[in-house]
Amino acid sequence: MKKNRLIPVLLLRDGWIVQSKGFSRYQNLGNPTIAVKRLSEWAADELIYLDISKESNYDLRRDDLKHPNRHSFLEIIDDVSRYTFMPITVGGKIRTLSDIEIRLKKGADKISVNTKPLEDKSFISKASKEFGAQCIVVSIDIKIINDKYVVMKKGGKEATEYEAIEWAKIAEDMGAGEILLNSVDRDGKRNGYDIKLLNNVANSVKIPVIALGGVGKWEHFEEALDNTKIDAIAAANIFHYIDQSVYLAKNHLFNKGYNFRKPFIISINRI
Repeated sequence: MKKNRLIPVLLLRDGWIVQSKGFSRYQNLGNPTIAVKRLSEWAADELIYLDISKESNYDLRRDDLKHPNRHSFLEIIDDVSRYTFMPITVGGKIRTLSDIEIRLKKGADKISVNTKPLEDKSFISKASKEFGAQCIVVSIDIKIINDKYVVMKKGGKEATEYEAIEWAKIAEDMGAGEILLNSVDRDGKRNGYDIKLLNNVANSVKIPVIALGGVGKWEHFEEALDNTKIDAIAAANIFHYIDQSVYLAKNHLFNKGYNFRKPFIISINRI
């Protein structure tokens, strides 16, 4: 039986790893590579690393750190790929097939696209044909508007003509390998996943669906696993405030009998 996956999500904004709330409030948390080292040591199954910067300024405004002060996302990907023992999905500012190729060459295993396919859905099929469906994760941000699950673009700021199920099916038909399903309304709220949303989408497609948005305690992972057909559980903020958080979360789920690989901790000395 295919194992479930526990996937931490890191959000990069202007050079810093940040905590997000409602796609509009951000708190700087730290260096863009230190968090990657920790998550890799704690044996996350995968990592999703998303650049949500509005501009192209990645200056930490700190030159007294032990780690290099990088000035581009591609430089940061170089660093991140050296520190991980887990598959990594990279997203943000992907507009062309060349953007995908560069990120894969720098160590990404998959790429995540959000706004570009909403402007040109053929981009999914072109990317899937060029690099393989297994590399293409379509990120879908959802906001409830007039009691409908509306697909958002441009960092959750602009509503589209699509609803969640409709766009998920299109993404699948166009060649997406996975869907990353994120609730804008639940982002940073710590009140649990939107189970109805997860069910609506996971029951409508055959490709894997990754749940994101709203986790505030380990039991929220259980709720998604017990009540939906999602393939992986993801979270961002909760993993930043507890030492060995990914290990502890996976250990909690493993001991409850959920179908995860046995958790372990490794040591990385390549920093």
